[in-house]
Formats: sequence, C-alpha cells, structure tokens
Amino acid sequence: MMREQAMAIRSQAPPKTASLVREFTPAQQVTGRLQIAGRGIFGKPVAGIDVRGDGTFVPFRGGVSREELDPSGHETPFDLVRETLEKAR
Repeated sequence: MMREQAMAIRSQAPPKTASLVREFTPAQQVTGRLQIAGRGIFGKPVAGIDVRGDGTFVPFRGGVSREELDPSGHETPFDLVRETLEKAR
C-alpha cells in the first residue's frame, strides 16, 4: 500500500525550483511523506518514506526528529522501512 501511494505521488508533475531565502531544487523538496507507526503503548516506532521532487524515495525512521536511512543492501527502500519497524518490536 505504501509503495502504491508513493508511486502515485511521484507520478505527479515535479515541483519547480523554489526560492525563499535561498533556492531549493526539486531534489531538496519533499513532495510527499508517508509514515507508519509500529506497535507499542509508549514511544511507538515510526518509519516511512519521503518522496522527493526529483522522484527519489528516501527512507527514514523517527517521528519529530527524523533520521534518514541508507537503503543500500536492501532491494527497495520500502523493504528497509518494513525491516526497521519489525526490528523495533
């Protein structure tokens, strides 16, 4: 389900470079964020995928303070999200 939603977000038109105080390229912009909370009463583990404006998927763990995860060694970043939540049980 997460994979399908991420693919739908990625299929939308890419964002243009945004300029506020500095310029933000599409690769620096998050166009969609999908996250899942694992099981637990307190401090439920959270992991998910950021869909960047350049079409890349960036896996992360953590809620408010996110930590990007390195997907190398995994078939897909979605596998890494699943593994991260399973390890946190």
